[in-house]
Amino acid sequence: MSPQKSPLGLWQICLLCVGAFGIQFGFALPQANATRIFQNLGSSLDHVPLLWLAGPITGLIVQPLVGYYSDRTWTGAGRRRPYYLSGALLAAFALVAMPNAATLWVAMLMFWLLDASINFTMGPYRALVADQLSQQQRSTGFLVYMFFASVGAVVGSLLPWIMTRLGLSSVAPPGVISDSVKLGFYTGAVLLLGAVILSAISNREYPPELLDKFDDGAAEPAPRSASSMQRHALGWVAVGAAGWLLAWWAEARPALYVLVFASLAYGAFLLLASRMRSQNAFTSIIDDLEHMSGSMRWLAVVQFFSWFGLFALFIYTTPAVAKMHFGSDVPGTPAYEAGANWVGVLFAVYNGLGAAAALVIPLLVRRLGMRRTHQLNLWIGAAGLLSMLWIRDPDWLLASMVGLGIAWGSIVALPYAMLANSLPARKMGVNMGIFNIFIVIPQLFAIGMLPWLLDRIGDGEPSFVFVLAAAAWLLAGVAAWRVRDAAPRAG
Repeated sequence: MSPQKSPLGLWQICLLCVGAFGIQFGFALPQANATRIFQNLGSSLDHVPLLWLAGPITGLIVQPLVGYYSDRTWTGAGRRRPYYLSGALLAAFALVAMPNAATLWVAMLMFWLLDASINFTMGPYRALVADQLSQQQRSTGFLVYMFFASVGAVVGSLLPWIMTRLGLSSVAPPGVISDSVKLGFYTGAVLLLGAVILSAISNREYPPELLDKFDDGAAEPAPRSASSMQRHALGWVAVGAAGWLLAWWAEARPALYVLVFASLAYGAFLLLASRMRSQNAFTSIIDDLEHMSGSMRWLAVVQFFSWFGLFALFIYTTPAVAKMHFGSDVPGTPAYEAGANWVGVLFAVYNGLGAAAALVIPLLVRRLGMRRTHQLNLWIGAAGLLSMLWIRDPDWLLASMVGLGIAWGSIVALPYAMLANSLPARKMGVNMGIFNIFIVIPQLFAIGMLPWLLDRIGDGEPSFVFVLAAAAWLLAGVAAWRVRDAAPRAG
């Protein structure tokens, strides 16, 4: 009989997951403030999605690679610890540097560094949570992870608003970032480092040889098939070529070509991998992508539509709320900055409700199972999004956040809980990194398509993004129906 991992108490699970509180600052602060930082430094709203481009591209590369190498690392500092500690240090630096940027290109560079660092931190850290917990405790562990991530997002989203309440100015002339945003980012950097270091010093890691003895009940992927890869490569190249012609015919914006290049690049990678006989990081990642299980493939679809909706909200909620509810579309003016600060409050509320959902979701899972619970939560979130179109009093937008909070709590926890038990222990990092690609791809899709969709269908109104995001979550719920509950039910 294979050895079993020692069960952890709730306090131990909390210490394991507390780093998520800090990591989430790297997401919450730019989610709520990057758009206005870019606009304050001279970017038009049309170009803002392009400025978010570096992060998703970095995530495509960083997450699988850092997962692959962390699976194969064992040092005096542990297996995952060297990676997520290094990433946290770089992320803290970027949080301090980004609001101090004097030019748009420097702000964009710091935003890229922040996103790369958070990817470097988050992948190994999520794999650490799965490494340390038994199959029976993983669903609980990822819900605790989601709780701390949501609390971190609440605090991170509120920081500029809190600084305003403490007397710092939220108004900034063109080319300058307000003091409330700056001090909010500084505080976030300190809290990020503190939480990740606390988790690092509070937990031990299983050595690789012991992890290999644990029975995860997961099969290894089939051997590489050169002919199959070549067929798939030709298909991706054909899709990319057709997309190029369509984009050229439609006189699409440059952002749409991101999708074309991504398709062509993956086709080229498949052709290259099919001709390689040696096993290395590149071929291993391609092999695992090509041989995903059926459940993982459907979870990838769920993640795609879920995160397309989320990324649309991250980019456009500030200009949408500022225009629709505060009457201004001019960054830096008091009305626009008040709207931007209120978006920070709204994001904090839905993240807080996501943390509260961690207490309710296990009850639903016991009754409905993971996939049906996730489907229901996504559709509740879609209803919350659509309600924002009819609400005119900004205070009542808080009611819409109930739906968003329930969906957010489910998106952060349940897909990972469903996935983790089907992954081999010695390949947990690389597969978690691959799974996170399906958070990155919808970001690229959003960057390429959102400006076009808003122009052609939404008459240029940023509030139309709420319709697009709701439609994406409805489709994610449909896809969730096809996922098999790979992990044990909560409780």
